[in-house]
Amino acid sequence: MVNRLYIGLAIGIVIGALIGSISFYTLYTPSVYTTTTVIRTEHKPPEKIRAAFIYVGPIGDFGWSHAHEVGRQVAEKLFSDWLKTEKKEFVSKEATANVIDEFIRQGYNVIFTTSFDHMDPTYEKALQYPNVMFFHCSGYKRAPNMGTYFADLYQIYYLNGLIAGAVTQTGNLGYVAAHTIPEVVRHINAFAIGAMEMGRILGKNIKVYVIEIGAWYDPDAAREA
Repeated sequence: MVNRLYIGLAIGIVIGALIGSISFYTLYTPSVYTTTTVIRTEHKPPEKIRAAFIYVGPIGDFGWSHAHEVGRQVAEKLFSDWLKTEKKEFVSKEATANVIDEFIRQGYNVIFTTSFDHMDPTYEKALQYPNVMFFHCSGYKRAPNMGTYFADLYQIYYLNGLIAGAVTQTGNLGYVAAHTIPEVVRHINAFAIGAMEMGRILGKNIKVYVIEIGAWYDPDAAREA
C-alpha cells in the first residue's frame, strides 16, 4: 500500500512537471515573430565652441597679453575638432562692451576678458546675455554665467623679491605698478617680503619704492618711472 502511494506520488510529480513545462513553454513562446532593422548613422562631431579672447594690450608685449595669447593658441590646437577661437587686442574699459556685442553677433558663445579694467562691462554683458558664458581674469564680480580666474602670481613676485634683495648693492629697490588695485598690491607686498627677507639674511637694509603709472601697458611711462 505504501509502495503504491509512493509510486502514485512519483507519477503525479512527473505528470505535473510535464504539464508545467508544456504550460510554461506555451505561455512564453511568442506567437508572432518580429524582425529588427538596425540603421547605421555616421558619427557627427559636436558643435564647435566659439570662444573670444579680449586683450587690454598687444600680444607682442611678451608679457600679460602675450601669455594669454599663447594659451589661446595652444587650446585651439589641442581641441581644434570642437573649439574655434578669436582675439581682439588693445581693448580699453570703455570699448569692452562694444567688442563683446560684436563677438556675440558673430556667433561666439564664450567670452574671455583678460584685464581688471574689463570687469564691470563684462558683468553687465553677462546679465544681458544669459546664454553666453563669460570668464574674467583677476576680477571679483560673478554671475550664474560669469566666472573668474587667476594664477598664484604672488609666489613669483616673492621669488623676484628674493633675487632683487640678493643683488642690490644700495638696498633701494623700485617697483613700477600699473594700478594700485588689490591684485597689484598683493604682488607688491609679496615682492617686498621676499626682498626684506633676503636683506635680513645678507645684512642689508632694504627699502622698496613704488611708483604707479596708471596704465596696464605704457612702455614710455614705465621707462620714465
